[in-house]
Amino acid sequence: MDNYESLISRISSISGVSVEDIDRKIEAKRAKLSGLVSKEGAAQIVASELGINFDQERLKIAEIVHGMRRVNVIGKVLDVFPIRQYNKNGREGKVCNFLIADESSNARVVLWDNHHIGLFEDKKLKAEDVIEISNANVRNGEIHLTSFSDIKKSKEVLANVVIEKVFSGRKIKDIRQGERFKTRAVIVQIFDPKYFNVCEKCGKKAVEGVCSGEHGKVGVKKRALLSVVLDDGSDSIRGVLFSEQIKRLGLSEDDVFSLDKFQVKKNELLGEEKFFCGNVKLNTMFNTIEMNVEDVIDIDAQKLIQELERR
Repeated sequence: MDNYESLISRISSISGVSVEDIDRKIEAKRAKLSGLVSKEGAAQIVASELGINFDQERLKIAEIVHGMRRVNVIGKVLDVFPIRQYNKNGREGKVCNFLIADESSNARVVLWDNHHIGLFEDKKLKAEDVIEISNANVRNGEIHLTSFSDIKKSKEVLANVVIEKVFSGRKIKDIRQGERFKTRAVIVQIFDPKYFNVCEKCGKKAVEGVCSGEHGKVGVKKRALLSVVLDDGSDSIRGVLFSEQIKRLGLSEDDVFSLDKFQVKKNELLGEEKFFCGNVKLNTMFNTIEMNVEDVIDIDAQKLIQELERR
């Protein structure tokens, strides 16, 4: 069950209205608004009309969807990533990312407020802690906290949490922004790689040998970004791959950084069918959704035949 279906199930359970009737209300709401609202947005409007206030509801991680505001969740901290400095459009600050999980799913949490970040810097919150998050927003499948949000340690115990990344199996035509999904697709186009440099100390982008973080003039490492077009028969989508994912596609560093070798591998890969797992995000430049590929899995034909026979 994906996040949208989990959300509809929750609305049905609280309101006593059948899932089918709620789905009809959502489609009617979208039609009334000329399709200008997403299914997730329409679902939240329908929930409100049914007297359900998610501001006061604690949701499971599997029930959160892109665009939600004032979300309340509880989860166990799986991993905390290094705190990063940023300087964007003249604004400087820090950002902290970590993963939380409950018994339904897991998600990345992003902290922007210095007070919240300080809780992790001072080890008042850390990996393995169970935490409560209140009044957060959901963007692209991530839980974002602002200065109006709250985060604190919980006394609740969560034992059987979902550690493995959760991907919904669905067709490209059915995917939505912010969703993690897995699809079996054919590579129909591969674009030439784009190259950039990163700081050899922290891995952040380096421009003209200067780290965008705190290391100043440094040695750099060359990295690549690869774009492909994937088609699963229902629709196509642009997929973006970085270092490890490029390797899983079957390209070595020599293949990526030598355009002659790249052209040979490109011709070999075109038309190949694989499983692709990733997160759906909005490309703001082109206003289209694309897939940040997190994993590439070769198809085991024998296993696939067995699965089809069991259906």
